Amino acid sequence: MDDKYTTARLTTAGEHFEILVRPEAAFEFRKGKPLGIFEILVADLIFTDASKGLRASEEKLQKAFQTTDVGKVAEIILRRGELQLTTEQRRKLVDEKRKQIIAFISRNCVDPRTGFPHPPLRIEQAIEQARVVVDPFKDGEEQARAIIEELRPVLPLKVEQIRIAVKVPPEYATQTIGVAKSFASIKQEEWQKDGSWIGVIEMPAGLHVPLLERIGKVTHGNYQTKILK
Repeated sequence: MDDKYTTARLTTAGEHFEILVRPEAAFEFRKGKPLGIFEILVADLIFTDASKGLRASEEKLQKAFQTTDVGKVAEIILRRGELQLTTEQRRKLVDEKRKQIIAFISRNCVDPRTGFPHPPLRIEQAIEQARVVVDPFKDGEEQARAIIEELRPVLPLKVEQIRIAVKVPPEYATQTIGVAKSFASIKQEEWQKDGSWIGVIEMPAGLHVPLLERIGKVTHGNYQTKILK
């Protein structure tokens, strides 16, 4: 593949269509960057086979897209079709998706031997050891749930939710509630006569330590907590 251009492809209404696009611009467009289609196209043409230079007829375009406007058709192909990535683009996507997967596993799983989450580096090493294949286009959370099973032979993992009770003085209540909501869901809460706040929080076990660290910062260590059965 020439790094100066690549292909976006779409099969619709029983016909195959292709456009030639600038790789980086097309990649950014697919990620949501607002670019005009003619900033992305290498040639203002719609092909049935770009490698052979075969152009799509107006009849085929009209049937498949209800328009013969090159810009409108090209945008549909780029949004809905398959974008051929350069090697570097694919590597970046895989790296981003791997980080999402590692973060999900670290948040939602613990080592059943210790009750604590595995460090991200250990999870990454296990992914390499288990030869896990990361799909750059598939949802990270969906992949992570399947990958947890693949990792279990090389890394003990337990998916666990925990509930903890937290009590903080009134001057830290608002900040603590904000922290709790960013990490977990508040199942119960109660305000004491002196204004202090008690909340029952449910969250992935892997977030327990980070949550307490954040609460400790906003309360300067002035809080009480208990893990509930």
